[in-house]
Amino acid sequence: MTWFVVVALLVVAAAGLLRWRRPAWYWLTFGVTLAALRILIHYGSVMDACGLTVPPPRWRMRLARMANRDMPGPRAPRILRIRPTRTGLVLRIKLRPGQDAFDVAASTDRLRHSFGLYGVSSRELRSGVVELRMTGYDVLKRVQMPAKTDLAPMRIPVALREDGAVHYRDYRAVPHALTLGATESGKSVYQRNLVAGLAPRDVALVGIDCKQGVELFPLGRRFSALADNPDTAAELLDALVMHMEDVYQLIRAHQRITADTPDAEIASDIWDLPEDLRPVPIVVLVDEVAELALFAGKAEEKRRDQIITALARLAQLGRAAGIYLEICAQRFGSELGKGITMLRAQLTGRTAHRVNDESSANMAFGDIAPDAVLAAIQIPTDAPGIAVTGDSSGGWARIRAPHTSLRQAVNLCNKYADRTPDLPALAPFRPSLGHLAPASAPAVESIPAAA
Repeated sequence: MTWFVVVALLVVAAAGLLRWRRPAWYWLTFGVTLAALRILIHYGSVMDACGLTVPPPRWRMRLARMANRDMPGPRAPRILRIRPTRTGLVLRIKLRPGQDAFDVAASTDRLRHSFGLYGVSSRELRSGVVELRMTGYDVLKRVQMPAKTDLAPMRIPVALREDGAVHYRDYRAVPHALTLGATESGKSVYQRNLVAGLAPRDVALVGIDCKQGVELFPLGRRFSALADNPDTAAELLDALVMHMEDVYQLIRAHQRITADTPDAEIASDIWDLPEDLRPVPIVVLVDEVAELALFAGKAEEKRRDQIITALARLAQLGRAAGIYLEICAQRFGSELGKGITMLRAQLTGRTAHRVNDESSANMAFGDIAPDAVLAAIQIPTDAPGIAVTGDSSGGWARIRAPHTSLRQAVNLCNKYADRTPDLPALAPFRPSLGHLAPASAPAVESIPAAA
């Protein structure tokens, strides 16, 4: 008995230490089993306390009266499946007649408290079937991406959602996106994760960084074109528009619309073309769009109108030609001038890091997901990288990208520098960075002192 007590105390101490220092390990060793048992044992009473039960059917009540038995109690939604994950549990339930998925969604906070879990979110899979994703710990405190992810040609994992699922940037589903965030909010780290995820893919990267290139030019060996000032950016965007028009001419020449060709094989974008004819897709990253929209004179105003017009054309027409926009900004409102709101309306994907005021959050979510505005302005200053993401469907979620240093991103871009496509239309804007330094060389060359 003494040894049994000692072993039990050691197990409890180890579980407490793991829960404090390594919550992911604690969940996989102890937490998932305890949480599953707690849910299965208290499921009926919790659902009844949360108002997620319905009265028994009349025929059962009538049968109980005829048999002189106790009246049956209220019925909770039926459990279809409970599945453990690396961050929590997935509970799939079947609603009873008269119940609604919105009732379950409204009770997620009460379910989280009752089951003793960190977070609970719900979504309706089909009529009458709801999936509850439960997290056992704060997965955004220390982001650890899973080793295996669901990859596709233009679909990359960039962050982790608060329910433990992976957040993907799918360019074919959401061609253009806007990323907002104040200084030191994690916006640059999110952008590095995008570049790191795209570097090994067959895609051309085009960058516009008006901060004299300090963010994107270190990654230049993987970029097909770069611009570090508004004048060069205007010329680069015009070259992209001309490239887009050439791609459309290519699609028209190979549409295969003859009478003996099935409709399913008619080409309307680059992904319908044969692989040997398909142009390489292009992802355009704009580091700070406000620098392209501001002007101080007539000449700069003309250049500004040229840039915004080109961006709007790429946003409206670029998807079928395989041109996708990633626009970053601290603010993206109408004060930047005409054409800005039209451009913003074309950016389906929205991601907002910590912002300085509510109006900045409204610029991201006010027209698509008003509920996400409150979540965006509540992001604390001591949690860089946490963001709120949403799209035109109205759904939103809190995410956090894993920390990727600039050195890690540079090493990845250097590793896959040979995959950089050479596009003739963008050749004048190809960065010239010289040869790669040997692995033993220092990261930054020393500058000799002046004589």
